[in-house]
Amino acid sequence: MRHVVVGTAGHIDHGKSSLVLALTGTDPDRLKEEKARGITVDLGFAHLEHEGVTYGFVDVPGHERFVRNMLAGASGFDVVLLVVAADESVMPQTREHIEICRLLGIRSAVVALTRVDLVEDREFIEIAALEVRELLEGSAMAGAPLVPVSSKTGEGLGELREALAAAAAAAGPRDVSGLFRLPVDRAFTMRGFGAVVTGTLAAGQVRVGGDVEILPAGERARVRGLQVHGAPVESGQAGQRVAVNLSGAGRFRVERGSVIAAPGELASTRMVDARLELLAWAAGPVEDEDRVHLHVGTATALARVRLLGGLAQLAPGDSGLVQLRLETPLTAVRGDRFIIRRYSPVITIGGGTILDALPPKRSPRSPAARERVLALDRATDARAAAAFVDEAGVRGLSEGRLRTRLGVRAPDAARVLRELRERGEIEAVGDGAPASAAGRVLLSPSSLRAVQERMTSLLTAWETENRLRAGMPVEQLREQTGVPPAVADGALARLASAGAVELTRHTVSTAGRQIQLSDSEQRALDGLAGLLDEGGFTPPTLGEAAEELGVSPELVDALRRLLLREGRAVDVSPDLYFDAARLAGLRQAVAERATVNPEIDVAWFKRNFGLSRKHAIPLLEWLDRERVTVRVGNLRKIRTGAGPGSFPRMNQWVADLRFAIRSLRSRPLLTGLAAGFDRRSVHGSDGGLRSQPPDRLRAAGAPRRSRPPQSSAPGLAAGGGTRVSAERGQFSRWGLQTGIAAASRETPRVLHPHHLDPGGDGETNPAPANSHCRSFAIGTGRPSPPQI
Repeated sequence: MRHVVVGTAGHIDHGKSSLVLALTGTDPDRLKEEKARGITVDLGFAHLEHEGVTYGFVDVPGHERFVRNMLAGASGFDVVLLVVAADESVMPQTREHIEICRLLGIRSAVVALTRVDLVEDREFIEIAALEVRELLEGSAMAGAPLVPVSSKTGEGLGELREALAAAAAAAGPRDVSGLFRLPVDRAFTMRGFGAVVTGTLAAGQVRVGGDVEILPAGERARVRGLQVHGAPVESGQAGQRVAVNLSGAGRFRVERGSVIAAPGELASTRMVDARLELLAWAAGPVEDEDRVHLHVGTATALARVRLLGGLAQLAPGDSGLVQLRLETPLTAVRGDRFIIRRYSPVITIGGGTILDALPPKRSPRSPAARERVLALDRATDARAAAAFVDEAGVRGLSEGRLRTRLGVRAPDAARVLRELRERGEIEAVGDGAPASAAGRVLLSPSSLRAVQERMTSLLTAWETENRLRAGMPVEQLREQTGVPPAVADGALARLASAGAVELTRHTVSTAGRQIQLSDSEQRALDGLAGLLDEGGFTPPTLGEAAEELGVSPELVDALRRLLLREGRAVDVSPDLYFDAARLAGLRQAVAERATVNPEIDVAWFKRNFGLSRKHAIPLLEWLDRERVTVRVGNLRKIRTGAGPGSFPRMNQWVADLRFAIRSLRSRPLLTGLAAGFDRRSVHGSDGGLRSQPPDRLRAAGAPRRSRPPQSSAPGLAAGGGTRVSAERGQFSRWGLQTGIAAASRETPRVLHPHHLDPGGDGETNPAPANSHCRSFAIGTGRPSPPQI
């Protein structure tokens, strides 16, 4: 059965309530005050079933003092029943109610000329009808059927029902598939039931047991029960008058003006952009910053009018673009109609359409602000979405926020976004990025380009200032870019996929960037490595190393990072780092202690390794992190199987060695690799074996290897280079280095990770020209300058 909401309108004491009673058999005046005074004070309700249609009547007060209550009911009208007394004709509130209905966009109307039984001369009825038609002329309600009736005698009631049926058919159906929204016009508490709210479902559907959100309070509740015209139902849909019993809503305030909506779909606002139209008979203009009463749906709030485009005032009969700034929040949706009334005296002066219910604060004098709002006037959802995203700039707009600003369901928003993306008008970033758990962020193509250009500029500047560092921290680049993390991550990912940058989990660098050490820097790097070796378990600080080497602390810090990256040093704490081979021996010694006593304390640790407490405590904490030990009170227990090869990061060593045996054909090189992949080698954070110079290997316990003849290595590339692929064979780049360094002691040869025989056919592959994989120098005991 179809449901239609019919609202009355007209001057006080013209017989609106009596006519509803005559049509439905239900008296809409429910309050004692209304019964005593004989006038309607607040909204009244009744219903009528006629020829398969249920008509829900909303009877509104006609007195000028209660126009506020009339506005709360008028927002839900499908058809307006304009009541004019034949013996009095058009009166002030008749005009005001008609203008309110016109501003609210109500197009279907029926005029009832009441109290015809009191008119002796039928000519008076014709005069009243003529005055009403003149009043409606030029409006959407022009041509509305006019029916003389008498609530007392029943004259004309049959014709009035037929006229209402025709007007209801012309009104069209409500949007049942839209976003669920119920503006509350009544709220009360019933003993044994709790909170009950009533209203006209503006759009969508509601079901018993469903979760809802009460706005602007922002509280959640559950639908315990539903009634439509007093009958229990399982669901309600747009266009129906419903009563909703809310569970869990007793602890907060629900009142007229609240909106019941699907959780998370709508938001309250303190500003709206709108097109405002002043009535021609409004008493004077509206000036910038005037205070007014704003009515949207069943809600009302005080607001200030900001005229956009630098206008000083808006004259009666004119229309303009405005931003209304509210003193209290309310809930609205793009496309909602509204009414404004003067602050004092409180009279209706105009109304209009909301173009953006969640806008940013705009500068009234800015021409650009006016142009942005003008672009939303009569815009489709797609055009409005593009405008919202473009205005968001480099910060972007989340899909959820865009959906809320459009006031549409998720499927409808997805359709709009798909259309815009196909046309190249928006870009979506943040898919799968670590910092974008809230979902994708939308930007205009120009905004995305601006973010990428800023990133590349910042990255270039950083690399210029930090020539010896492998890559800029991603988090630092995010912060300096000044955009949300999802936008930064999305823009960075696109730069990486385009080949403009090289991106790791923590760092980013310009594609093809190489760290080139000068001779003096190479000497300083070797000197720093020597100082760490000589320092043993009491390594020098950055300042001490800088003084010893005669270089700046900044250079020492950069070289320290290179040693860490190459696996020749290990940072135990932010300001304490050791030679990697020393820590490998330490780790082995502690693991072997388990065969004697599985527990150690600080005193034993200091005594056996000649440590001060300054170094002992950080080293013990490092052993805890490496899962060699676990702290229990003041003791540390050595984990079972804490020796090399028993940890997940050792698995790479096994894979590397197996691959080397299967793939390599050079016996001397294989011998060197076997020596290098000693279980006592140090593992880095990337899971691969770290490089060790030959003397470090011997210090760690690796057996001394005979130097293989240089000519016995087959497969050398022209120019004396044998190349081994780290990427094609899933080889650990850093794990290769140790074995390669041990393979030859005399003539440096270049090993490049793109020359390997993964298929075991004895063929080597030439390195591609654009390869940026690591190269190692054989026979020098150290890697060549890294190519990042």
